[in-house]
Amino acid sequence: MCSGERFLFGAMAKLTKRDIVVAISNQTGMVQHQVFDIVQRTLDKITDSLASNVPVELRNFGIFQPRLTKPRVGRNPNQPGSSFVIPSRATVKFKAGKVMRQRVEKLSRELKEAAAKKPTTAQTRPAVNNA
Repeated sequence: MCSGERFLFGAMAKLTKRDIVVAISNQTGMVQHQVFDIVQRTLDKITDSLASNVPVELRNFGIFQPRLTKPRVGRNPNQPGSSFVIPSRATVKFKAGKVMRQRVEKLSRELKEAAAKKPTTAQTRPAVNNA
């Protein structure tokens, strides 16, 4: 079973690094150990670049940009009236590329259509006669 085949409506699995390695190994004929090393080095390079405040642009996939969040006021729901400042911190913003955005929008339309075809529980329950 290919990793892409595991994504079914309703019961979605997650794609892991291992799934990526196995799929690439099967498609290219390379040894899984070599593919794992390439995938890991790629992820390490992306992480190192972001940690050095360098954006990473992968055409048709997306752009990863390091950002600094603004400090904000937080409140503890268990202690009403008390508030504290949540300090700013570095995070990564992801902006999907054109091809990814189009493919995800297509999935969105398919999921909406499938949900529209599936009757809701209120529609499937028999009417109760309170006479």
